[in-house]
Amino acid sequence: MKNKIMLITYADSFGRNLRELGDVLDTYFRREIGAVHILPFFPSSGDRGFAPLTYQEVEPAFGSWEDVDRLAENYELMFDFMINHLSRQSVFFRDFVRKHQESRYKDMFIRFRDFWPGGFPSEEETAVLNKRKDHAPCERILFDDGEEEDIWCTFSEEQMDLNLESGVTWEFIEESLRFLMAHKASMIRLDAFAFATKKYGTSCFFVEPEMWELMERVQDILDEGQVPMLPEIHDHYKVQMKIAKRGYAVYDFALPVLVLHTLYTGNCRRLKHWFEICPGNQYTTLDTHDGIGTVDVEGLLTDEELEQVIKKTGEYGANFKMDFSEKAKDKPVVYQINCTYYSALGEDDSAYLLARAIQFFAPGVPQVYYMGLLAGENDYELMKETDFPRNISRHNYTVEEVRETVKKPVVQELCRLMRIRNEYAAFDGAVRVADLPDDRLEITRESNGCKAVLLADLKSREFCITCGDESFDYRSK
Repeated sequence: MKNKIMLITYADSFGRNLRELGDVLDTYFRREIGAVHILPFFPSSGDRGFAPLTYQEVEPAFGSWEDVDRLAENYELMFDFMINHLSRQSVFFRDFVRKHQESRYKDMFIRFRDFWPGGFPSEEETAVLNKRKDHAPCERILFDDGEEEDIWCTFSEEQMDLNLESGVTWEFIEESLRFLMAHKASMIRLDAFAFATKKYGTSCFFVEPEMWELMERVQDILDEGQVPMLPEIHDHYKVQMKIAKRGYAVYDFALPVLVLHTLYTGNCRRLKHWFEICPGNQYTTLDTHDGIGTVDVEGLLTDEELEQVIKKTGEYGANFKMDFSEKAKDKPVVYQINCTYYSALGEDDSAYLLARAIQFFAPGVPQVYYMGLLAGENDYELMKETDFPRNISRHNYTVEEVRETVKKPVVQELCRLMRIRNEYAAFDGAVRVADLPDDRLEITRESNGCKAVLLADLKSREFCITCGDESFDYRSK
């Protein structure tokens, strides 16, 4: 993958489909975007594409593989692969429901009666699980022969967990990954992979050494097409560092909260510490379709500092997704902040542009969520209309809305920063953070004789970028 900014977007968030998405990018963001993470564009029965029926088709409402090919002519593409689960409406699960014990796919999914010695977890066993529900992660399924079973279901009722101990499951995985590689995938995002290894007596989350064996097996398949993998996990930052030491690229999910803390307090001490220890082979984010994770900064911020960030985003209109793991048994724990990044900064243009400048100078390859690209505000109307809290940061722009929104001064300035990041050679090299008072931040990027320096006053939120080439110099307004 090239060291260019990657856009994160749904297939129908910049226009109605993949063709309109391509037109928007070509018209307004050709220099600003080098790669696109197209969030799941396959036929799906839920979770905005994350309950795929298959990986071999494009959802007809979004277009066709020809539209994907057209995007790939100008942009590197990252596709999702949900290794933990598959749609309840897939041909595989429907065959299981119809034929039950006679189905070829009866071992493709995790049956509680086979996994748990008693057929169902006790309260103590359930409490130990790292889960996204306040109860045992299963769905009671009525089969066509009249029998009922509990089938493992970590996320929504449409996302049935796969049994990675089964040969038929790996046949499906291998076939699907090879198909995606043959259809222009430059990178595969391994979604929710940490939930995929289930082992009795554990949290069933990032189980070692089984997790490393899983990742190696997937990467061996992807190596056939020289396609890298980006594993997606929200957990303590040391887990990301452990993954990076194994040679995999990782997400910097700590950066979003650390930047908010820095700009809320006018103090970069915590951020500078992170830059000293964070992996280099990473993809940085400020915003994603999933909101802003909090678990990723445990140990990087104190509990009080994190609580202050959460409280401040609440004042700016955020809602919160709660943690249901064992650590949250005694008191409520926020797992995720749902808010656009622009709104999380009080819709203050100066603060927002400085946040992006910090991201672009940070170690790693930047990713920018489509709402972040347009400095989008919280969409309370969509959230209420759909009764889904995360939709607060999932507004769908028509082509006409994009045409008008790109004229906003904050978007114009952001695009200028993005062009500096993509086109100036200094960002291919090392990162140095100066030892200055904590209310000032200086980051230097240098490579092949080119140097770029970001100097920011965190109290006033004024900043400048100085390069050896004056055409790339920048001063905040």
